[in-house]
Amino acid sequence: MNRNKAAVIIANGQFPKHPIPLSYIREAEYIVCCDGAADGFITGGGIPNAIVGDCDSISQENRVRFSGILHPDPDQEINDLTKSVRFCVENGRKEIVIVGGTGKREDHTLGNISLLAEYEKMAKVVMVTDWGVFTPIRSAAEFKSYRGEQVSIFAIDPKALTTHNLKYPIDGRILTNWWQGSLNESLGDSFSIDPKGRVIVFQVFR
Repeated sequence: MNRNKAAVIIANGQFPKHPIPLSYIREAEYIVCCDGAADGFITGGGIPNAIVGDCDSISQENRVRFSGILHPDPDQEINDLTKSVRFCVENGRKEIVIVGGTGKREDHTLGNISLLAEYEKMAKVVMVTDWGVFTPIRSAAEFKSYRGEQVSIFAIDPKALTTHNLKYPIDGRILTNWWQGSLNESLGDSFSIDPKGRVIVFQVFR
């Protein structure tokens, strides 16, 4: 992920406090706010490049002030985060960092994390939280790491996966519940995962 070229989407979860997600916002050349997150970001001094969603959450003042960058999407079958990802892809931005995707309501958090598996089909995407980074994959991938890094693997599809250089190896196993691949640990400066289906990997910040 080239952080200087990646679009940053600010979702309507808990606004980050950790310096790593904050640095993505600070250094972003293009920021998309889900409309529910726009008021808070603007009040804090931020200026988005686009505001996307059903636009029923943004204040009337900001609706007028930022009318030129409002992109309403009335589709009620998808959430504002998905609308924002699609907006980025349709505008040629296929490297995406999502912040503010977790926190507040647990149902929204779980939904947003699971959606990463759908977004991976469209773009190179990660979700950065105050605790670490979620990365969706569906084929063999190697991850930069460090000895002792905490790693969790969440299988979306009930298909076999194999890991390399993790403390608790998984060899051709089908994970049938999200807890089964959690709380693992890297043994060195990298590890790899070879899945047969969709997987979401979480790496905890040092």
